[in-house]
Amino acid sequence: MGVGDRELGIGENARRLLIAVPAVLAAVVLLPAPRRPVLVLPAGIVELHAEMNVEGEVRGAPAGTVLRMAPDFAGRAALVVRGGEASLHDFSIEGNRDSRDIRSGLPPYDVPFAKFTRGNGILAEGIGGLTVERVAIRGIPGFAILASRARHVFLDRVEVTGSGSRNPDGRNNATGGILLEEGTTDFRVTNCTLREILGNGIWTHSLYTSPRNGPGLIANNGFETVGRDAIQVGHAFDVRVENNRGRTIGFPAGAVDATPAALDTSGNVEHSLYARNRFEQINGKCIDLDGFHDGEVRANACSGVGGYGIVFNNTNPDMQSRGIRVVENRLENVMYGGIFVIGTGNLVARNQLVNLNTSHCDGCGYVLGEPDMLDSGIYLGRKAERPAPARGNVIEDNEISGYKMTVRCVGHAPGIEAAWNVVRGNVCR
Repeated sequence: MGVGDRELGIGENARRLLIAVPAVLAAVVLLPAPRRPVLVLPAGIVELHAEMNVEGEVRGAPAGTVLRMAPDFAGRAALVVRGGEASLHDFSIEGNRDSRDIRSGLPPYDVPFAKFTRGNGILAEGIGGLTVERVAIRGIPGFAILASRARHVFLDRVEVTGSGSRNPDGRNNATGGILLEEGTTDFRVTNCTLREILGNGIWTHSLYTSPRNGPGLIANNGFETVGRDAIQVGHAFDVRVENNRGRTIGFPAGAVDATPAALDTSGNVEHSLYARNRFEQINGKCIDLDGFHDGEVRANACSGVGGYGIVFNNTNPDMQSRGIRVVENRLENVMYGGIFVIGTGNLVARNQLVNLNTSHCDGCGYVLGEPDMLDSGIYLGRKAERPAPARGNVIEDNEISGYKMTVRCVGHAPGIEAAWNVVRGNVCR
């Protein structure tokens, strides 16, 4: 014991305790974090009559696991994820869509899908991390995967088949695919396959009063026979949609409830990129840019388009169609016009618009007083949902061909002066 200890009146035992405390604290700090619970599902078919609440890691048996929703299943989803983080992998979910034809419309404008749609495959609300890998989902009446108010969502190699239900009129009600909603942030949906989906394939959505979704990545996914949109970016920011592919979008025709698009947009979407996506046989539009601004649409390809090619729109009141770069895209065999442009500060350049107006539309009159809207290669419009005259845009170096395109190459809505936009170097035949 030192002189200082004696002066402070600290005894030998107390001194030893003080010396030991830092070591105890160090041991506590260095202890590993508690491990997440691990659930290994049994092999074979597991019948579910009610939703199964899970957390941590859930993995299928090496011999294979199928979670099957029984005909009397009642619940929000086959798997309802709870807790801070979860990892689900290597199993299948089989829904009861074919045995229970319960028809429902869209939720009210102020209700998110997570609070409305039941019979989903996987539902995760407010989770801090979700990984779903190598999971096959089929026959789901609701959404295959629905993540709401979630963070750090990673979906990879998910297969969705034959899912989605109908509204009372027998049309699709947007269900069946993968939905990220209500301000879901930091997400990636990659290498997934979606076939025979009645509603949207992969999409984001938020109520007008809710946070937007993003940043995120939707890449390298495949689509075949989707009744609504293959991909829809709704109310979002900083979303990259890259290298996706698909065919027969907007089929079966009898299930279509709204004009389908290979790549769709809604709400207020900015600083986003649609690049190198390829789609064929589309019963609607190639790309709908409703709410898209300050972003880029580059090197996409669509063939066999049963509607318009690329359309600017401005339904959301918080955005303007501005700062959009539509460059180096290829549209081939399009029923009506190639690109409909509104707003200001946009660039439409080096696009290949091949065999437009296959319907041979001559002044079809889609909008009263604008007979050239549907049959022009590129059309400079005066409005969409709201007035937004095409002004201060550059339309250059595009190749445009099709029915009467030598005289209808670049059209103007009434009131749009030729001098308002730069139109140069376009090849029309």
